[in-house]
Amino acid sequence: MRLLFVFLLACVSFSCMVEETAPPIDDRNYSSEELDILKSAGHIKPSSRQLEWQKDELTAFFHFGINTFTGREWGNGEEDPNLFQPSNLDTDQWIKTIKDAGFKLAILTAKHHDGFCLWQSDYTDHDLGSTSWMDGKGDVLRDFVDSCRKYGIRVGVYISPWDRNQSSYGSDEYNTYFKNQLTEVLENYGPFDEVWFDGACGEGPNGKKQIYDWEGYYRIIREFEQRYNKNCVIAVSGPDVRWVGNESGLSRFNEWSVLPVHTLSQDDVQQQFEGYHFEDITDEERESLDLKNISRGDGTVKDLGSRSQIISSVKGGMDLTWYPAEADVSIRPGWFYHSSQDSKVKSLSHLLHIYYYSVGRNSNLLLNFPPDKRGLVHENDASRIKEFGDVIRSTFKKNLAEEASIRLVSGLAVSQEFSEKNIIDGDLLTFFRAASDCYTPSFELSFESPVTFNRVMLQENIAEGQRIERCEIEFFENGSWVNATTFGSVGYKRILKTKKITTDRVRIKIIQSRSFPELVNFGLFLADPRDR
Repeated sequence: MRLLFVFLLACVSFSCMVEETAPPIDDRNYSSEELDILKSAGHIKPSSRQLEWQKDELTAFFHFGINTFTGREWGNGEEDPNLFQPSNLDTDQWIKTIKDAGFKLAILTAKHHDGFCLWQSDYTDHDLGSTSWMDGKGDVLRDFVDSCRKYGIRVGVYISPWDRNQSSYGSDEYNTYFKNQLTEVLENYGPFDEVWFDGACGEGPNGKKQIYDWEGYYRIIREFEQRYNKNCVIAVSGPDVRWVGNESGLSRFNEWSVLPVHTLSQDDVQQQFEGYHFEDITDEERESLDLKNISRGDGTVKDLGSRSQIISSVKGGMDLTWYPAEADVSIRPGWFYHSSQDSKVKSLSHLLHIYYYSVGRNSNLLLNFPPDKRGLVHENDASRIKEFGDVIRSTFKKNLAEEASIRLVSGLAVSQEFSEKNIIDGDLLTFFRAASDCYTPSFELSFESPVTFNRVMLQENIAEGQRIERCEIEFFENGSWVNATTFGSVGYKRILKTKKITTDRVRIKIIQSRSFPELVNFGLFLADPRDR
C-alpha cells in the first residue's frame, strides 16, 4: 500500500482518539455572490456510478501475492515466481467471510508494486504462468472474480501503476505496457465495479520517473464500462473516488463530497508518495495515525470542502466536483500477511471506532484482510470480522425512530409528497424536501412511551446533493430540552454516539445548510452491549 510522510509525524494513540467537538457556527455575513456559490455547491450531484458505490458502505481489500511468501510489504520485482505456493487456496472462504460480516464489495491486489500478476499475463513472465503452482495454470484473479459473483459480492480489482519488475518503467513504452495489461484484465475478467489505482512510487529521488498516462487509463475503463453497460468507479488515483488521506480508516469531522477540482491532480497524488518505504514505518507509528496530525498535501489536509474553501476556490476560477472519500485500513498492522502479526489483529472496539469514523462520517470503509500462505483468511481475522459484523447488525437492527410520530417544528415541506414523515418510514427511496427558501427546518419526534438510545443516524438525499453543515439533536428531560449531540456535515450517512438517553421526545434541528435540505432517513438505536 501507499505510505505518506505524515506517518512519520503521527503521535496520537488509538486510546486517545475521542469525538471531536463541532466547530462554532459560521455566522459571518456573506455577499449574495458567496451565498449563490454555496447554494450551487449544495446542488452538485454524484454520478450514477458514485451513488451506487456509496451505498456499498463496506468494501473488503485482499492483499495477496508474492509478498505473502517473501514476508515483504513492497517487493522489489526480482522475486522467483516459484515462491508463490499457496497450499489450500480458497477464495470462496474469503468471500463468505466478508459477506457474512455485511461487506458488499471486494477488491483483490491483482498486481502490486513488484509487478507479479495473479493471472497468466501475455505481457510478462512475472506471473502465475511462470510458477510450478498448479503447473503454471493457476489463476487467482479468476477464482476471486468467480467467488464474488457466486456470492453476490460486487467486484473490484487493484492494479499497481508502479512496476518494479518492468525494465520499461520510466518511459512512454511502459504506458503502452500498462494499458495492454489493463485491457487484458478488463477483457478477460470484467466487468468490474471498482478499479483501484495506487499512487505509490518508492523509486526515490534518483529512481525512475514515470509520467503516467492517467487519461489514457481512464479512457480504457470507460470504454469497457459502456460496452458492459456497467457502472465502474475509478479509485483512488482516479476521478470518481478519492483517498481519505490516511491509512487508519478515519474520516474528517466534516467529510465533504463536493470539492474544488484541483483536488483531482494525479501528479500531486503521485508526488506525495514518492521516496517513502513501508519498511521505514513501525507498527506503532502506523497504528497511531490520527487526522489531527495531517496537514500537508491536497488529499491529506484536515479541511476539504468547507465554506471558505468552496468560496475562495470558485472565486479563484476553479470548478467544483463530486468526489467522495474512501477510508482504507488493514485489520492488521501490515497490508500483506505476516505470521508475526497473528496476535495483532485489531480489537473489536478499534474496528467499531473505525466504522463510526468512516461509514459514520460520509465515507466508505475499505478494510484489508491479507490471506495467509495457505491462501485463506486467517482464523483470527475471520473471527474478529464476524464479531464486528454481528455487533453492527445487532446495533442497527431496530430503528426506534420508526415508532414515533413526527411533526415540523419550523420550516415547510415543498409538498405533501415530500413531507417529514418520509424520514422515519424506513424507506430509503422516500425523503423530506424542504421548501426552497427553508434552509434550517427542525422536527420533533414524539413516542407513546419513553425509548432508550445511544446512537443517532441522519442521512441526506445525496442523489440531489450534500447540503447540511450543522445539526443538533435534543431530547426532552425534566421539563426542558437538553442537547444530546451537535455535529457538522451529514452526506450519505452520519452516525453519532451519545450517552444512554431515555426520553419520549426528540428534536432534530438543522442549524446551517448550503441550500434547502433533503433528508432521507433518521434513526435512533440502542447499541449492542459489545459496542461501547
